[in-house]
Amino acid sequence: MSELRALIFDVDGTLADTERDGHRVAFNAAFDEAGLGWMWDESLYGRLLAVTGGKERIRYYLDHFNPSFRRPEDLDGFIAGLHAAKTRHYLDMLKAGAIPLRPGVARLLGEARAAGLRLAIATTTTPANVVYLLEAALGRESVEWFSVIAAGDVVPAKKPAPDIFEYALRHLDLPAAACLAFEDSANGLRSSLGAGLRTVVTVNGYTKDEDFTGATLVLDQFGEPGSPATVLQGPELPEGYLTVERLQRLG
Repeated sequence: MSELRALIFDVDGTLADTERDGHRVAFNAAFDEAGLGWMWDESLYGRLLAVTGGKERIRYYLDHFNPSFRRPEDLDGFIAGLHAAKTRHYLDMLKAGAIPLRPGVARLLGEARAAGLRLAIATTTTPANVVYLLEAALGRESVEWFSVIAAGDVVPAKKPAPDIFEYALRHLDLPAAACLAFEDSANGLRSSLGAGLRTVVTVNGYTKDEDFTGATLVLDQFGEPGSPATVLQGPELPEGYLTVERLQRLG
């Protein structure tokens, strides 16, 4: 087994529980602003999460859940405008500190830095979403903790394609065997495994029943001292929460 040298994190659902009370709310605000009368409730949004990427999700919604909608001539421009408005509403939420990090995230990032591990991001969300989340939750300097922020449209194929993780590996200039990925969904896991990465999964309310075959470790959260994580698949955590020392031992 290669020496562990870098950790590569997904963002939405992994670093922060952003989907239900973040992105979904922002989509609905954009739809309301445009006078569309659309409303994505929690159940519908869970089904839409089968598709990664915000613009792709809007198109999927029109194709499968609202086919009677009269599409404008410039559908791509219409979708892009909606997504831009959604991003603006979402960034306002981030700036207000309305979306905290998941339990154990800040601790694990700190441990990784102290141990000399490099950090990277591999996500389908926009770069601005990543920056604002990090700055709001960890301070402005935290963006500089990450050697690579691979986000948004830097690759054409979104997860479950492996492209975004392969991009991160190229820019880290490290082999997959020297890195660990962190994901929250089956699509994300397919993406990281496709890039040859061992992967730790932390599930959330939307993804807890998905198939995580191939994951090295599946948890309900990273956990904290006094607030243990539950192992759903893989080796137990003697400490009760995920540590860098434990990550270095994962085969």
